[in-house]
Amino acid sequence: MYVEMQTTMGTVEFRLYDETPKHRDNFIRLAKEHYFDSLLFHRVIENFVVQGGDPKSKHAKPGQLLGDGDPGYTVPAEFCLDKGIFHKRGSLNAAREGDEVNPRQESCASQFCFIWGQVMTDEMLDRTQERLDRQTGGKVKLTPEMREVYKTIGGTPHLDGQYTVFGEVTKGLEIVEQMQKVKTDSNDRPVEDLRIISVKVKKEKKVKKVK
Repeated sequence: MYVEMQTTMGTVEFRLYDETPKHRDNFIRLAKEHYFDSLLFHRVIENFVVQGGDPKSKHAKPGQLLGDGDPGYTVPAEFCLDKGIFHKRGSLNAAREGDEVNPRQESCASQFCFIWGQVMTDEMLDRTQERLDRQTGGKVKLTPEMREVYKTIGGTPHLDGQYTVFGEVTKGLEIVEQMQKVKTDSNDRPVEDLRIISVKVKKEKKVKKVK
């Protein structure tokens, strides 16, 4: 399923993964309810993420601290590293509370991030693997295929196996690049409001068969 998100900076289209049906269906339902319309991207960190989906941001005052709003429920984690789904640049992941209060690593139902990250070197990936080993007890391993993507496309490998990735940008990645460069305050909120105008669910794209 494809989603078209119009923002004050431009339009971003992304595909929601069928491999993460709980997150896919939840996002589609909220989008059809116009839940995301007029919400801000309230947390932007250059070379990392562009985060939005806090319902409290719709009428937020300038400088107001945001990030703790949600629809009142969580979505069970859906990790799909074994299916080749990880935090490459342009992917869409679900924000969540930390492990200390959320040991099941369940996702916030509405807050999401466009992943930007960095292009990594082998040395950086080796250090990241050591970090993942500590954080996950050795359960998350960066495969040669994943490492190659992180070295050529970039992303945030230190989040793998701990945050659910449920989609990826198909059009407008240059808009995400512009977003992650905006000026922010001490709380990582854009100084000038960066807002979602509307979110439209589109039908699955059909590939024409050659006869």
